[in-house]
Amino acid sequence: MEVKITRSKKRLRTVSARLVQDSLLVSAPLMLSQERLDKIVAGFKLKFARKRLKEELGKERNLSDLSGRLNKMYFDNKLRIESIEYVTTQNSKFGCCNYSSGRIRISHKIGLMPEWVRRYVVIHEMAHLIEPNHGREFWKIVYRYRLAERARGYLMAIGRQIDEGEPGYEK
Repeated sequence: MEVKITRSKKRLRTVSARLVQDSLLVSAPLMLSQERLDKIVAGFKLKFARKRLKEELGKERNLSDLSGRLNKMYFDNKLRIESIEYVTTQNSKFGCCNYSSGRIRISHKIGLMPEWVRRYVVIHEMAHLIEPNHGREFWKIVYRYRLAERARGYLMAIGRQIDEGEPGYEK
């Protein structure tokens, strides 16, 4: 990404940026130190890269379509999903579900993984709409997906701890 910086005497405090095609256009105060500006520009680059990644994942690996198919296959179309989207700010969890509002957020990292792993994470979060906790009934729902155990193993293998409080579920 090319960065074009414009410094202005009129601009006193704020730095702004916008993305035009593949160029980041930055407007900054004339008196701002280069060191401080470099840090701010790095933050803008990260912000715009995350935004672009989220948009690309939304087009290529659409979660609404996937959740609709999974709702039909595993939940008899009974779930009410208000929204499901990729997020780039979720780094310690792969997914998050607010069962009272029906909103599901999936880490962008899942969008970069194989389809069968993405399906598992979406099913896992959708199951929370029925069972908010990780109890026995929750795992019965999740393990209807035949690749659930394989997907969990995949996620563990890449170094993520999976649900520390999970009971020993026996199929």
